[in-house]
Amino acid sequence: MTRRLRPVGLDFVETAPLRLVFAAEVSAPPEAVYRALAEEVDAWPRWFTSVTLARPVAGGAGREVRLKGGTRFLETIMATDRAERYAYRVDETNAPGLHALLEEWRLTPAGSGTRVQWTFAAAGAAPLRISLRLGRAALGRAFRDAVRNLDRRLASTTG
Repeated sequence: MTRRLRPVGLDFVETAPLRLVFAAEVSAPPEAVYRALAEEVDAWPRWFTSVTLARPVAGGAGREVRLKGGTRFLETIMATDRAERYAYRVDETNAPGLHALLEEWRLTPAGSGTRVQWTFAAAGAAPLRISLRLGRAALGRAFRDAVRNLDRRLASTTG
């Protein structure tokens, strides 16, 4: 059953009741990483293995995302600061117990590559918050694997 979530602004990334922050470095420059995140949305399943479908909607102002296991999201793009930040809010989902969700990808130059930081900012029922905290290690592993896959993909397309 799809439910509408509470709309939140970009400040939610700092004020959410639950914030999970992960970071990793890649050898690609920020511009290439940003392009893969924000402009090549339909390619996400090629490097983020938890994602089975990602496609722009609403003329690029939003995204539809599906994950392994059947979770679905309809999102609104909140920030597209070229080579620096890409953020989106989940407006509709079938994930139980979720009240609000905003994800932010921050890109900063790191040596000859990029530091990629992903913040998962959520509000939800107590069981959801507990399961996300318990699943933090798995979520972090999925992020690190995705960034490693993205780094390989970007190296093969630019090298």
